[in-house]
Amino acid sequence: MGKDVIIACDFASSGEVFAFLDKFTEEKPYVKIGMELFYAEGPAIVREIKARGHRIFLDLKLHDIPNTVKKSMAVLSRLDVDMCNLHAAGTAAMMRAALEGLTRPDGTRPALIAVTQLTSTDETRMREELLIDRPIDEVVMHYAAGAAASGLDGVVCSPLEAGKVHERCGKGFLTVTPGIRFADSDVGDQARVTTPARAKELGSDYIVVGRPITAAPDPVAAYRRCVAEFVD
Repeated sequence: MGKDVIIACDFASSGEVFAFLDKFTEEKPYVKIGMELFYAEGPAIVREIKARGHRIFLDLKLHDIPNTVKKSMAVLSRLDVDMCNLHAAGTAAMMRAALEGLTRPDGTRPALIAVTQLTSTDETRMREELLIDRPIDEVVMHYAAGAAASGLDGVVCSPLEAGKVHERCGKGFLTVTPGIRFADSDVGDQARVTTPARAKELGSDYIVVGRPITAAPDPVAAYRRCVAEFVD
C-alpha cells in the first residue's frame, strides 16, 4: 500500500469544510472527519464529502462495551468510509466485536485501526494521570500487538513509533501517524511530533496533518509540500 497524506478537516460546519475543500481544484485529498465535524453535521457530511470523490478516514475513536461498539460499527459501515478507528484500550473483545459489526453482508468493510496512545500524551502524563508505569514505547507496542492479534489492519501511533510497530506486527500492518509539523512550524498541543520527511524515514504509512495545512496562508501549497516531503 502506498503512502499518503490525510488532511484533518477539523472544522465546525459544512460551510467551513467545503470552503476549504473547494480550494483543491486539481487534487482530491484523503480527508479525516473527526468528532467536531461529525457531531456538528452528522452522517450527511460524510456522504457529501464521499460524493465529491474524497477518501475518508472517519476518526471517532469508539471505546465502549463490545456489544455497543459492534452495533455502532455496523451503522458506520453503511457510510462507505475508507477507514475508521477505535481505542485499543477497549480490549481485544471490543476490537473483535468492532470488526464483526463493521463487516458488511458481502464481506467487505473499511479498514479498522486502533489508537494506541494519543500523540498529546507523554510518558509523564501516562504515569501520573493514567497510572501506567511501563515506558510509553512498550505500552504502544503491546497495544499494537493486541490490535494485530484481534485482526485489525493497523494502529494510530506517533511517527516515532511507526518503525517499531512494523517490526512487531509486520510491514503490512498500517501505521497512521498524526503529530506532524513542518520543521518551521509550532508544535501546538502535540507532545510527540516530527516532520513529514522524518515520518517517511521512520516508516509511517499515512500521515495525518491538520493545522499546518488547514491554517496555512495557502493550504493547497502546504498540502503539496507535505506530499513532496512524504510521498514523492
